[in-house]
Amino acid sequence: MLVGFVRKSNAGRAVKLSINTSSFQDCATYVTSDGQTYVQLVISLNALSGVIEGSRAVTSINQLND
Repeated sequence: MLVGFVRKSNAGRAVKLSINTSSFQDCATYVTSDGQTYVQLVISLNALSGVIEGSRAVTSINQLND
């Protein structure tokens, strides 16, 4: 499921995450042993490297559904 996008900042010194709030609310969660709740998201390492290096403008943030 598509949750958002990753872009390089205009200054090129940071990676910007844009998360769609409606999609995020629909994400599955898990609880750790200390009671904290998390959402597990995935970004392709190859695609993220492309964004950082400048060969790609954007890549997606997803949640994999089993």
